[in-house]
This record gives sequence, structure tokens and C-alpha cells, in this order.
Amino acid sequence: MATTNQNTVTQTFPVLGMTCASCASSAESIVTHQEGVVSASVNYATGNLIVEFLSNVTNAEKIRKAVQGVGYDLLIEDESKQQESLEVIHEKKFKQLKNKTLWAVILSLPVVIIGMFFMDMPYGNEIMWVFSTPVVLWLGRDFFINAWKQAKHRKANMDTLVALSTGIAYIFSVFNMLFAGFWHQRGLHAHVYFEAAAVIIAFILLGKLLEEKAKGNTSSAIKKLMGLQPKTVIVIQADGKEKQTPIEEVIEGNVILVKPGEKIAVDGMVISGSSYVDESMLSGEPVPVLKNKNEKVFAGTINQKGSFQFKAVKVGKETMLAQIIKMVQDAQGSKAPVQKLVDKIAGIFVPVVMGIALLTFIVWMIFGGENAIVQGLLAAVTVLVIACPCALGLATPTAIMVGVGKGAEQGILIKDAESLELAKKVDAIILDKTGTITEGRPQVTDIHWLNNDDSTKDILLSIEKQSEHPLAEAVVKYLGEVNPTTSSNFDSITGKGAKADHNNETYFVGNSNYRKGLFTV
Repeated sequence: MATTNQNTVTQTFPVLGMTCASCASSAESIVTHQEGVVSASVNYATGNLIVEFLSNVTNAEKIRKAVQGVGYDLLIEDESKQQESLEVIHEKKFKQLKNKTLWAVILSLPVVIIGMFFMDMPYGNEIMWVFSTPVVLWLGRDFFINAWKQAKHRKANMDTLVALSTGIAYIFSVFNMLFAGFWHQRGLHAHVYFEAAAVIIAFILLGKLLEEKAKGNTSSAIKKLMGLQPKTVIVIQADGKEKQTPIEEVIEGNVILVKPGEKIAVDGMVISGSSYVDESMLSGEPVPVLKNKNEKVFAGTINQKGSFQFKAVKVGKETMLAQIIKMVQDAQGSKAPVQKLVDKIAGIFVPVVMGIALLTFIVWMIFGGENAIVQGLLAAVTVLVIACPCALGLATPTAIMVGVGKGAEQGILIKDAESLELAKKVDAIILDKTGTITEGRPQVTDIHWLNNDDSTKDILLSIEKQSEHPLAEAVVKYLGEVNPTTSSNFDSITGKGAKADHNNETYFVGNSNYRKGLFTV
């Protein structure tokens, strides 16, 4: 949630029950016209409503009731539980669609085979009727239910087109089969089109299944970002005891213990201990950063080998990680200038298609000759069927969602959809982080020994193996084939290097500031 002034708040809610871009336009329109709503935007690809409203005039529950009035619903749960609920809903919907699609394809196959190759077989029409009926009336029932909901509110969407095209084809075929004499008396053959009705349902269901899968895949970037935050942390209580605490219960001022290899849960300040922390998810720099007392640490970053305690400064929505997640979500839900044009077209798309279908039928009736009614009906159904997938309303928002999501997976945060659209004009890129264009792992490329004497390389390896410094790992990997010796009294000198004893002699490893060093790395 982002507050824009004292009484105006902006919130994001998942919209449930949408089946096409026209649904998004319908839901957006009804919310926009609610009292107290300043602005509203529904993105079909992300399934989210971003609404700005006056909190002293309306609230989330009132907006939800308005959306329910046109056949959709809003998920207004707490944001911490919202993602889990959405995943459950998505998983359930995907399984249902998968089963429906599978059965629709299985039942449609015999209808297609008979309709294409064995039209004159005994009881062919009756067999096709038996197989197509469950596809149209059971597996495709949601299209008719949703079309009826829209019709009650004097609206139309893609479900309306599917319901009209398949419904007309099915009813027309049943009539031709049961009352074939009606056409025979007029010198016409009573054709049936059960295969058209069944195949349309099967194909639309398959398209929706692929669409649902694409939506699930593109949300993986958000899931990965959320996965950077651990579910529980170790809080040091006032009596010094350690307590495993859910992340939701952590408050500002809590002292948290971070062990080697653990993810840091919230933003804070180190109060004791030190360690190297991998902050590449924030800075892009792959080399871990040394954290000492009074230095800041951030949620989602990864502690390396040491352990330390830090005081929680920012928790929940206030952490930098939470802000990044919010930014990616907002960018995925934002609309590019071209999409605003697409939304306008999608809003009038269905009525226009229905008008064209009706006009097609009328033209055939006037100029179609003997078979005018049949040909006109088929032509009108064809117009409705061709428009069903509505690639226009889906392609643009899906492309934006996928683009922003893929960017986030690669560590590139895209501010909004307009930035993504303008990216096509980019002809030069300036990078200020070396980690962006390197492998992200320091490597030793060459080594020079004082007086060409490498007799102490086993001692060097022994000392570096005990160090936590990321450059020490590179040295260890370079000297991997050397058998290390034993050393004692290892000591790390912050910002300089390390030292250790071997056979009653002290050896030093460090940078150029470490003047007594035998080795310079």
C-alpha cells in the first residue's frame, strides 16, 4: 500500500473470475465509477486491480461488492497471506483446466473423425451428438455461465463469443438431426456441425490452459524474490536465550542471530560479530562485503562463513527486499502507452464482433441464394469463432508481464511498462557495476613468487584455507593441487590480510598495506 495524501490510498487486489481482456475492461470500468475512487486499472495478464481511493468515502469491501456485482471477485486478504491464497487458487484452476482440456480433446476426436471421414455411416449423427454433448454442455458450461452473467449486466466478453458460436452450432446441428425433413422438403441436405462445436470448446480450453501455465511461469520471478527471505529467524531474548521466531512476528529492535550460510531476514544494524555478506541481489557486485559492528545489513542478502548479531531496523513492508518485490509487482501490473490503446479496443471488441457476425448473416440472407440461411448462419458462427482467442487483448499485457519478470530473474529491475516499451530505442548501455559483466567469481589469473621461490606455497594454501575472505577462496582453488601443511594461531586482520604460525615462524598473507607480508595477493 502506498499513501498519496492524508485520505487517499493506493492498493492492489487480485481480481478473480476474469476470462479475457474485455473482463478486465469491464471490472476496471465498474470500479472507476464507484464513489470515492480516484483511479483504477485492471491488468488482465497479472490479474490485478490497482485502485486509488478516498479512505473516508469508500473501502476495499465496498469496491469488492461492486466488482462482485458484474460477476467477478476481489481477493482482499492480508498481503502476507495473499500470495499463498493466489497460488492455491491458481493451482486448483490449472488442475481443473487440465482435466477439462484432456476430456474435451478425447471426446472431440471421434466426432472429428466421423464428421470428416465417415459422415454417411449408420447412426453417425447420433454418435457425434452423444460425444459432443458433454463437451459443449458440461466441459464448456463455464462459457455459457459467464456469458449469462455478462448478459444480465448488459455486457459481453470473449465467453459471449464462445457461447454464441458453439451454442448456435450445437442447437443448429440438433435441429438438423431431429428434423431433417424440414430441409429435405426444401431440397436441401441437413448438415450437422457437432465437430465444429466440440473442437471450438476443446481448442479454447487448450488456449486457456496454456495461458494459465504462462501466468504461473511468469510469476516465478516474484516467487524467487520472496524466497530470498527466510520463514523463521533466531531472536535473542532479553535473558540471552535463543528463540526460533516466525518472520511475521519480528519487530523493530529485536536482536537477531545470523549463522553461517543463512539468509538475512530483515534490514538491520550489526551489533556484535562480523562476517562477509553476499549482497549481489542488491548491488550486482558478486564479491561478498565485510560487515562489522555498526554496519547495515539487508533482507534477502546471504551471510557467508561467519556469524553475527544485528538489531532489526526495518521489518515487513519496510525492508529493501519488500520494496523491490513491490516495485516488480507494480511494474508487471503497469500499462504501457500502447496497452492503453489496446484496452480501449478490447472494451468495444466483443460488441463490434457480434455486430459484424449479425451483418454477415443479413448479407448472406439477402444475396446468398438458395442456401442463404445455412450459409449465413455458418458465416456468422465463423466470425464469432475466429474472434474467440482475443490475442489482441492478451498479447500486450502478457508480453509486459513476461518481460518484467524475466528482467527480475536476471537481476534487472524495470521501473514500469513504459520503460520497457521505450527500451526498443536504446542503442547504448552504460554499466557501472563490474559484477554485471563478469562471471561473478574472483579468479587468480597469474602468480609471481619472490625470487622465483615457491617452496612456501603449501603454507600459503594452509593459511588461505582458514580465511573467510572471498579472494582467499580463489587462491585455494588456484593452488588446489598443492598438499597443504599445518599452521596454527590463525588470525584475520580486517582490511589487510591474515597471519598464522608454522614451525615456530609467523607467516603473513595480505594486500599491499600489509608490508611485512611474504605473499602479496
